[in-house]
Amino acid sequence: MAHSGCSFAVIASFLSDLGILNSELGRLALSSAFLIDISKNVLAGAIVLGLAVPEGPPLGSELVNQFDLFSTWILTPIFVTCCVMKVNLTMCGPPILIVVIFGFIILVHTIKLFQCFIVCKYCNMPSSDGLCLALILSCKGVIDTCSFVLIYDGIRRSQKAIGAMVISTLILATISRAGVKLLYDPSRKYAGYQKRNIMNLKQNTELRLVAVVHRAIHMVHIKDFLNLCSPAPDNALVADVLYLMELIGRTTPIFISHRLQQRKRSTQNYSIELVVTFDLFERDHAGSATANTYTAISPTTSMPEDVCYLALDKNAAIIILPFHIRWLKNGSIESEDNSVRSLNLKVLERAPCSVGILVDRGSTTNISQVYKVAMIFLGGPDDREAFCLAKRFSKNLDNTLFVYRLLSCEHNSTGWEEMIDDEELREVRGAYVRHENVKYEQKTIEDASQTTSFIKEIANKFDFIIVGRRNGLKSPQTFGLENWTEYPELGVIGDLLASRDMECKASILVVQQQQQVNKSITSK
Repeated sequence: MAHSGCSFAVIASFLSDLGILNSELGRLALSSAFLIDISKNVLAGAIVLGLAVPEGPPLGSELVNQFDLFSTWILTPIFVTCCVMKVNLTMCGPPILIVVIFGFIILVHTIKLFQCFIVCKYCNMPSSDGLCLALILSCKGVIDTCSFVLIYDGIRRSQKAIGAMVISTLILATISRAGVKLLYDPSRKYAGYQKRNIMNLKQNTELRLVAVVHRAIHMVHIKDFLNLCSPAPDNALVADVLYLMELIGRTTPIFISHRLQQRKRSTQNYSIELVVTFDLFERDHAGSATANTYTAISPTTSMPEDVCYLALDKNAAIIILPFHIRWLKNGSIESEDNSVRSLNLKVLERAPCSVGILVDRGSTTNISQVYKVAMIFLGGPDDREAFCLAKRFSKNLDNTLFVYRLLSCEHNSTGWEEMIDDEELREVRGAYVRHENVKYEQKTIEDASQTTSFIKEIANKFDFIIVGRRNGLKSPQTFGLENWTEYPELGVIGDLLASRDMECKASILVVQQQQQVNKSITSK
């Protein structure tokens, strides 16, 4: 009976260590473990106390801050030591007894595995996920070890049985961890087998994007960006805005859809500003823009899972992420958050669609909502993706788009990539040339120093600058600048614009096109 159940606290800690706490499989395992814990009378007091204490800040997080160190590093080791001291492994008994005990344990977990597999098959879940769920629910930890010792000590069972049960706990914990790490990879479903980018959208198709918010100031920047996207009936926009909060003062992650969720006072405490801001945006662009708001409360290491899952579920073409550095109006750095940077790097690596990193240099909000936009084009898939997004900006005739193409002296127009670049830019020189709000200029660049001088020349002439990340691409225009790149997630040109030495007041968007699986396989 002791092996037939599982502990919610052990499962939550196990999932957190593996970084899959807020994955689909992790949420299912937590729900299953919680239902099992409810049936345990000994935990009734703890469950009632947990329900009575409000989750998160200020009370929940403060209780964690005050008691976590003492309980985790002092009380728990003492308690575990006292329990394990009652176990004498030299008195495990004859081999036949050990075989019988382990035989029953194997039988119990085989039945559990079979049940999970059948239920997951019935619910059309992959077989590997069913096996992983069974392994997760079979995991044992400190709570189970101490429970075995206390139970057998209370009913005066022999030392032989206690020793075998403790050893089985260690074996199950090892097998569960190794098995789940081997079989389950939540990022596998984000692999880019389908094209989810702006470049492959049909003409006049709505642009679906996911925008990430960490702080209130990010809402202003995201709203300005959405206005720049020029929502219109023939240029529709669907924005899913995700507010990320760190999981503090509770165990289980939460994902809230504010459109579906009834507005309660506890939800409004941390999300009311988010909901109001983008409800007003949707009202201002009625019929041409839709804004859905969400709040995800999860550990910082698991936040990329929330972002990528939402982008995959909503079939987004691009994810917009805020840069981890904030500048003051005088150009000095106000704050720097390395956890945000870590999130950006992980999303760039595993995103199911294109990704844009939005850099705000502390400039004031554009109240008139009329923008001068510059697009710096060197070539490659990232630059083409950025150019397709820039074209959407120009559909508002009040906005002005300047496209600067920087060519090297050794430019070869017969290469495949160069031919694709020429075909993409032909729209600017052809169909769009009749619009006065779109300008095209081609410059020949000899070396990286000329590129730097040109960027310094135009940096403060525009409200918004969009560039491609061009990760891994080398060209004469940027040769040598890669060695001085401080923020690789921005690419060479983006890093140059965001550098401390560049007195750039414009907002910057660095775009990375969706990473296609077939491309990576072909390159190998």
